[in-house]
Amino acid sequence: MKKIFFIVALFATVFIQHSFAQDNTRIQPSQLLTSYYNLKDALVSSNANAAATSSAEIVKAINGIDKETIKDEPRNALLSDATAISQTKDLKVQREKFATLSTNMFALAKTVKLSTEPVYQQYCPMKKASWLSSSSKVIKNPYYGSAMLTCGSVKETL
Repeated sequence: MKKIFFIVALFATVFIQHSFAQDNTRIQPSQLLTSYYNLKDALVSSNANAAATSSAEIVKAINGIDKETIKDEPRNALLSDATAISQTKDLKVQREKFATLSTNMFALAKTVKLSTEPVYQQYCPMKKASWLSSSSKVIKNPYYGSAMLTCGSVKETL
């Protein structure tokens, strides 16, 4: 009887530890937003290599987030844009894909809480495209880099 109890207790312990280990490896939506902000900052500084690296982090984050949190359609759209950015070092292409990635991220931010802090949608009238920012006071345009660094305004706050 003691052996059976010991075996059951051992299996229960292993199962519980395995469950906790899986929960610890899940990526939180806030990590996706952080990777997105890193990509935006890389584009602001016109650093194509950093942009490719940051977008690869976005892909990793999306793949690590529970499928119940991000449904298939938005997940696939985000993965498509982020993968395209990660696979090129052409800044112009990265910025084009960033526009659609930003639109899809904003749609996701409306349905999934990505941060405990406010998320601001900023808009560039010259590019006719938006992006997300953690600041309402500072505009750093990722579409034109230093050429039009402060072009834009806050359009919405989540």
